[in-house]
Amino acid sequence: MGAEREYEGVRPASKSTIEIDFYYAGERCKERIKLQPTPANMKRAAQHRAAILLAIDQGTFDYATTFPNSKRANALARAVSSKMLACDYIVAWLEKKALTIKSSTMSGYRKIVYGHLIGILGNDVLADLNRGGIREKLEKTNCSNKTLANIQSVLRTALNDALDDGLIQSNPVADWTYRKVEPPKTDDDIDPFTSEEQTRILNACEGQARNFIQFAFWTGLRTSELVALDWSDVDWKRRVIRVNKARTQKAVSAEDTKTRAGRREVKLLAPALSALMDQKQYTYTQWAEIFQNPNTGDRWAGDQPIRKTMWQHALKRAKVRYRYPYQTRHTYASMMLSAGEHPMWVAKQMGHADWGMIRRTYGRWIPSEVDDAGSRAVAMFCPKPDEQ
Repeated sequence: MGAEREYEGVRPASKSTIEIDFYYAGERCKERIKLQPTPANMKRAAQHRAAILLAIDQGTFDYATTFPNSKRANALARAVSSKMLACDYIVAWLEKKALTIKSSTMSGYRKIVYGHLIGILGNDVLADLNRGGIREKLEKTNCSNKTLANIQSVLRTALNDALDDGLIQSNPVADWTYRKVEPPKTDDDIDPFTSEEQTRILNACEGQARNFIQFAFWTGLRTSELVALDWSDVDWKRRVIRVNKARTQKAVSAEDTKTRAGRREVKLLAPALSALMDQKQYTYTQWAEIFQNPNTGDRWAGDQPIRKTMWQHALKRAKVRYRYPYQTRHTYASMMLSAGEHPMWVAKQMGHADWGMIRRTYGRWIPSEVDDAGSRAVAMFCPKPDEQ
């Protein structure tokens, strides 16, 4: 038998362990792994060491995860964080996060990290971040409070992970949000279509385009939910459609809905049901997606192609002032509430956990009083004259 092969940085430590030797954070590290030092295991240990060296070189090495029982993990993590720039950590954290979050969420994270956080954090060291310094940097931005909230949400999530990894002692933005003093808004993004505008839009369309828009007006679904619908989601007997997935341009396949409350059943009102019945002639036999791009015969890929190939042309032909497709959702909400439908029912139809969002967003369409307000309570609970 020939001599056993030797591997750099790898040696038998005992009958049941192998020692791996490498440099990290300027220190020489020796860690043992529980493997008998057989030739095959020595090769495996060498491959493990090579992966560690690559991760160190790429800045993605996590000592505590790789060696969870190591007594040196926390000390070395602190040593690394004492030198690590916050923006470098955020970038490395972002790439790891891609493995566990939806593509659409990842797209939003990337915009925040590369569009805002890297510039805001600058050359700040991760371990030196503090609330006062972060507040000072946020004060200097020209961002709206909505954007500031998104920036802090991503930063908070990243620093929570850094805290769990032992890289920082505390999260400076935990349970805290910086907001600027903004003047009251004179307008908002809610701009529903009137009944007359809806009629003109639908009359300017035909076939699948008309069905899609009519269905959108009368279900209030998000665009990402509309394009994800399959015929198997329709319950014809109960006249509801199950909303349990969404599709965005960033995702390669259907993902979960925006929120847990987004998984819901939406009642098919007569105009929505009519649109579905007419749509059957186009896509029902394929037993897949309900709505297709008529130009390609494929499922709609998201909001952008809908706007460019159908929506803009429909509004132009109808001579209706342009609003983006999401206004069909706002139109649904305003119609339901103006007609006196219960806000909680509307909230459930639209995928909100409670009616707080409905009250804040669509409060102007909730009738404050009607001619017979209070009369039903009197009739139900007030004692009759002969009973007093």
